[in-house]
Amino acid sequence: MDQISLFDNQNENSLSPLSAPLADRMRPRSLEDYIGQEHLLGKGKLLRQMLERDQICSMIFWGPPGVGKTTLARIIANRTKSSFLNFSAVTSGIKEIKDIMKQAEENRAYGIHTLCFVDEIHRFNKAQQDAFLPYVERGSITLIGATTENPSFEINAALLSRCKVFVLKELTEENLTELLNRTLTDKRGFGGTQVHMEKGLAETIATFANGDARTALNTLEMAVLNGSISPDGSITVTRETLEQCLGKKTFLYDKKGEEHYNLISALHKSMRNSDPDAAVYWLSRMLEAGEDPLFIARRLIRFASEDVGLADSQALPLAVAAYQACHFNGMPECNLNLAQTVIYLSLAPRSNAVYRAYETAKADALGQLAEPVPLVIRNAPTQLMEDLHYGDGYVYAHDTAERMARMTCLPESLKDKRYYLPTEEGAEGIFKERLEKSRAFRLGTPPPQDQ
Repeated sequence: MDQISLFDNQNENSLSPLSAPLADRMRPRSLEDYIGQEHLLGKGKLLRQMLERDQICSMIFWGPPGVGKTTLARIIANRTKSSFLNFSAVTSGIKEIKDIMKQAEENRAYGIHTLCFVDEIHRFNKAQQDAFLPYVERGSITLIGATTENPSFEINAALLSRCKVFVLKELTEENLTELLNRTLTDKRGFGGTQVHMEKGLAETIATFANGDARTALNTLEMAVLNGSISPDGSITVTRETLEQCLGKKTFLYDKKGEEHYNLISALHKSMRNSDPDAAVYWLSRMLEAGEDPLFIARRLIRFASEDVGLADSQALPLAVAAYQACHFNGMPECNLNLAQTVIYLSLAPRSNAVYRAYETAKADALGQLAEPVPLVIRNAPTQLMEDLHYGDGYVYAHDTAERMARMTCLPESLKDKRYYLPTEEGAEGIFKERLEKSRAFRLGTPPPQDQ
């Protein structure tokens, strides 16, 4: 547990010892220094207005690691002149909570408001979370919880209802580049040392950090400390220095450049060609170079419908499960979740019938946007609509023996169009047989005979 009284040891001019980690030294001390979260802290935005009016309520900060949740809580405490109590749900229990609440009650007796920051609040069990309720309700503390998990599922409803949830977004590459460049000139960072970096390396580190300021600063610190020292005391950081620090050629990969699209194309086409060995190779190339696993998972979800479709109806649920696993685990643990899905999709029966059906229908839809809905399948909630024959002739399919009705559901000009043309690959052969029987019944023609 970390207790800081912002009345006596936190001010705009105090500097952390240079022996402290760079990420701690560069921690912003005011909103003016804070980078990112413009949707919350920009001019006229809700949280900014709350701070300016000193109308702070208990709140939950939900966002990925390294986006400034703890820093923002400290800034809020500083602006409101509150005593700041900081502890982690990973290492604290009921005893620590009671001690903190006792301290908060003593502070209140002296007219000092207490802001209690709980990192990883989702790790507290129900009893631990409930322990905060009476103190939040009577105003003994203002609670700020930080979580990387969805508060709707991880925070007790009673506690959540007393807190305002603010969603913090991962920092953009522009945010991180600004932070890195500031660090090179700020006295708290490397402003006291002349650091020469190859052009574009700050942007490269920002790309690698993937929205995490702590990762970006730790990477910069490692690179500078391992840079070449000149006789005049200046330090030179080259691309090779960065690669050696991380033990891999991470920085040859640009998430927005050509190689990014080349590699995802290679993965997609290897799976399409039923080549799991190539697919796993391209997957590992991207992951080890710092690609966002959620981006890859989204592409697998697309592949499951575009290239497998109904030939294997388990492909899409598996791909969605892989996305959830990436969200829960993150790297490096989710690498096997993705590898499992890539291998499965590579070996699944292949059909692009769903893709072709939609693209063909889309072309007709865009070319004939004004085609009226057939009267037989319109709803008639009013008398006027009934008088206009909305719904006349409609047959509820479940009331028939065949569970189908002989109705035309396409517009008149498209009534003979066929969009879904299933193959006989995998389970799609079953869908093809059902479709042929369905079409034959609706058209009143004999179903096709088995050869």
